[in-house]
Amino acid sequence: MDASIEAQIDELRKLPAQALRAKYRELFGEPSRSSNRQSLFRQVAWRIQAIAEGDLSERARKRALEIANDADLKRCPEKALFKLPEPRNGRDHRLPPVGSVLRRVFKQELVEVTVLDEAFEYQGRRYDSLSAIATLATGSRWNGFAFFGLTGDHRRPA
Repeated sequence: MDASIEAQIDELRKLPAQALRAKYRELFGEPSRSSNRQSLFRQVAWRIQAIAEGDLSERARKRALEIANDADLKRCPEKALFKLPEPRNGRDHRLPPVGSVLRRVFKQELVEVTVLDEAFEYQGRRYDSLSAIATLATGSRWNGFAFFGLTGDHRRPA
């Protein structure tokens, strides 16, 4: 890159957003839709380099236009992408089978929970959620699945 271009870009770094917007208008011939200083800096710096060293080739411009025309940018992703897996037998997919024992050591104390059909057993009592047990065991609010390592595909061994 030419030293004069580098000097111009160094000067741009010092300009406030308002001055960069004015420079943008001067170089592009239209007002900028952005008021973000970093974005304006990058666009103006790119334009200065493109003017000095040559812009995109006509072939590159045509290819970019083809790609942009093929893109269906306004289409929303299918709702199926956001669905959780179907619960097996009406149960949360993250839960281990009925009868499993979840163990976790918290502050040198073993927290042991038995998974029941529609509840959990901890210290001889029944609880509706793992979060209630985790909160009781720790004294602060916890997500039960996170506490016992049942989040996502990376389950901690029981």
